[in-house]
Amino acid sequence: MLGISIYPNKATTEENISYLQLAAKYGFKRVFASLLEVTPENRDAVLKQFKEIFTVANDLKMQVTLDVNPRLFGILGVDYHNLNLFKEIGASAIRLDANFDGLTESLMSYEDSDLNIELNLSSDAGNIENIMSYVPNKKRLSGCHNFYPQRFTGLDLDFFTKCTEKYKKLGLKTAAFVTSQVATTGPHPFNDGLPTLEMHRDLPIEVQAKHLLATGLIDDVLISNQFASEDELKKLSQVNQDQLSLAVDFSSNVTQIEKDILLNYQHFNRGDINSYSIRSTFVKLKYKGESIPANNTIEELNPGDITIGNDSFGQYKGEVNIVKQQMPNVGQHKNVVGHVADVEQILIPYIKPWMKFRFETFNS
Repeated sequence: MLGISIYPNKATTEENISYLQLAAKYGFKRVFASLLEVTPENRDAVLKQFKEIFTVANDLKMQVTLDVNPRLFGILGVDYHNLNLFKEIGASAIRLDANFDGLTESLMSYEDSDLNIELNLSSDAGNIENIMSYVPNKKRLSGCHNFYPQRFTGLDLDFFTKCTEKYKKLGLKTAAFVTSQVATTGPHPFNDGLPTLEMHRDLPIEVQAKHLLATGLIDDVLISNQFASEDELKKLSQVNQDQLSLAVDFSSNVTQIEKDILLNYQHFNRGDINSYSIRSTFVKLKYKGESIPANNTIEELNPGDITIGNDSFGQYKGEVNIVKQQMPNVGQHKNVVGHVADVEQILIPYIKPWMKFRFETFNS
């Protein structure tokens, strides 16, 4: 599921509503909003504005999550056993940015408002184990990562994986943030992009999303900053959330039959894997009777190159390979039809044995 973030006090109500409508047009189903900036002085005005905006989100069938912490409960006068205030302004979930004591989170998961409880996933402090020891209602629990406005403070991939795997093993849904490259507004005065993963900070938004989904650890992808461009919303809406689709930067002399082989078929990696290439062999059966002349048979193959066996390759004619490490093109049996777009080569290692994948044309 895809989502956006809005910060109602950083833009007009009309701008926020317009953004919600645009996102809904492209199939976005979630809205993240922060209440952490609420003070005793602006409390009533902020809640009124939030309710007006979230009413529109609910009408658009979008699920609203509010970011909260223990300090905020005090300002709002909310009791952990009665979360109706959040429900009344249109939320369907609250995200606990800071930990409570474990028992409190467990009790909130049974509270009568039926709000879902999202836990801060960007922590390895044992909080999820502590909460689970108090037997929460798992149906109403999920995890959502932080985002990081300061450059070089986003999560490392290994730590992200370690934290997220705990939730997946418990059968809990997960979410993480990607950053728009054109949006400028977040919840804090300073932001240099708002990704969950530091390695995503300068990547195109759709590549960030593809990577999160390719890990197999993230269910929902949320844009952290507002306002993402319509082009970014559109590109995210086109990301295949069911399987990895690699963008191909085609060679200038690629033939139509070579394009058809890549773009028009379901591919999957063989189960007997090797360290040199990903092999999609099933499609070759479709082209047993077709001619695939030698074309762009360069002598040295490089990581990310995509090859198709040509007429000289006997039973391997039509086989598709994604090169994983440099190797010679022995006998020039393989046509280099293009390469995985440079910004997407981080995705290649996620293609595991028997994993299904597709190709799409790279649009720079």
